[in-house]
Amino acid sequence: MADRLIRDWDAHLAHEKRRSDHTRRAYIATAERFCAFLSQHRGGAVDKAMLSALNPNDLRAYLADRRAGGLGNASAARELSALRSFLRYVGGSNAHVPAMRGPRVKKGLPRPVAPAEVMGLAQDVEDTAREGWVGARDFALLLLLYGAGLRIGEALSLTGAALPLGDTLRVTGKRGKTRIVPILPAVAKAAARYAAACPWPIDKETPLFLGARGGPLQPGVVRASVRAARRALRLPERTTPHALRHSFATHLLAGGADLRSLQELLGHASLASTQIYTAVDAAHLLDVYRSAHPRA
Repeated sequence: MADRLIRDWDAHLAHEKRRSDHTRRAYIATAERFCAFLSQHRGGAVDKAMLSALNPNDLRAYLADRRAGGLGNASAARELSALRSFLRYVGGSNAHVPAMRGPRVKKGLPRPVAPAEVMGLAQDVEDTAREGWVGARDFALLLLLYGAGLRIGEALSLTGAALPLGDTLRVTGKRGKTRIVPILPAVAKAAARYAAACPWPIDKETPLFLGARGGPLQPGVVRASVRAARRALRLPERTTPHALRHSFATHLLAGGADLRSLQELLGHASLASTQIYTAVDAAHLLDVYRSAHPRA
């Protein structure tokens, strides 16, 4: 019974909530772990009736079990959020979700990567690639993440119909929302160079960024390349593909962009998500002040 509920919830997340594949995998894994725990904790088969009759102690027991395995506060908060979503789905309009305060999570500020470090990273990834076209592909992809502020999933969902890149690009973001982002000439040039070097045909209906065997490029491949380049250049651990998006936002804000425009460029649903970058910029200015001021 639990397996069927989880499958139905997965379909609900995909088709009605339009959650990303990454989010769905994480949510489904949490639901599966929770139901396996309940079968031992409560005894018996996990079904809709059991899930609808849970109390806060059941959730606390599950999280305590997960925390004993080394789960941190941030991950525990994410799992609790996934479970609440799952229980709301199972209960429908009469859902009863046990009230429970989640673990306290200290919010960290995304730290931007300096422009010179971005270019150094992209160049190293290209130079160390096994094949020239793969290096050109990764260089173009990283420039797109930084130059247009795309999420890696958004970039990898682009098709060959985007070529040749012009002054702007239509991007489909979270929950199917589309937005228009500007494209720098250097990004368009890098994309054209990759497309010309790619040994696989890039059609309008196929992914723009292709893997070594001609299939869709997987995000794990990109992250591994960035991780190797980051270590070779002795860059901070925070230098990830997603950090390039943070850098795009921070550098635009420092250059005078207003929050509303930045919200549109990033594809944030609410201005509150964008306002974090004001704190990032203030933190950067404080770092500069402390390192430069003779009395600091």
